[in-house]
Amino acid sequence: MHLVRDIYAAKADARRPVISFEFFPPKTPEGEVALLHKTIPALLETGPDFCSVTYGAGGSTRDKTLKIVERIERERGFTAVAHLTCVCATQQQIGELLGQIRALGVRNVLALRGDPPNGNEFQVTPGGFEYSSQLVRFIRAQGDFCVGVAGFPEGHIACKAGKHADWAYLNEKVDAGADYVITQLFFDNADYFAFRDHMRQTHGMEKPLVPGIIPISSAAQIKRFTALCGARIPAPLAAKLDELGENDAAVTEFGIQYATRQCEELLAAGAPGIHFYTLNKAGSTVRILKNLGLTP
Repeated sequence: MHLVRDIYAAKADARRPVISFEFFPPKTPEGEVALLHKTIPALLETGPDFCSVTYGAGGSTRDKTLKIVERIERERGFTAVAHLTCVCATQQQIGELLGQIRALGVRNVLALRGDPPNGNEFQVTPGGFEYSSQLVRFIRAQGDFCVGVAGFPEGHIACKAGKHADWAYLNEKVDAGADYVITQLFFDNADYFAFRDHMRQTHGMEKPLVPGIIPISSAAQIKRFTALCGARIPAPLAAKLDELGENDAAVTEFGIQYATRQCEELLAAGAPGIHFYTLNKAGSTVRILKNLGLTP
């Protein structure tokens, strides 16, 4: 097990990008077998640096998240990050959860405000935290965790004050002790570059700001995702997806090429790595990494 902040530091010294993946806890035993025995082994062949496992709305997958993180570390010897949210949890409960994470030998967490269940508006749990910066500060007070946080190149969908206000909230998370930032998915690299430059110039942020990339495999699916998270589909991309329609095989091929071009530009411009939203599938991500020349 390695601390993710040390991974970014070592790769920066070596002038190599950090490659990481995100998984979600499967809903069925069959899905768990597929993730642990097919998807993860296929992705490990590309020589990545770490992965993260999400935490369902309202903490609904907490036990599954920890189980999968523990199995990835124990069975695969691969660094895994456990997502952790403020939703539906008191400070005491979060402290107990951190104790469980520590007992598993895990020291990497991604601290998030989190999504309430059933699409409801966020409500502060009595005795809990209102902001993810408070969660970051609480985790860092435990002393032995590496803490990642989320950033939003287009601003968080719930932040009505606009993206610059949201980026100021990110700076509060960094000041609270965040070690690195992984962004929400985006499809226009100009949004990432504007975000990065603002955080550097306005807030003096020097922590790794890692672009999150999703390989598109279904036009309908990606439209649902972006509606939920507030990410924008640029007009040329939307037109191409409309042209391909329900031909998911063609959309997948196009998605691989689109993500490859995104990653090439991001890495050439100095991004510290790429975090892939895999949707628990290996094929597209493996091909993108091969296109980039980043496989062994």
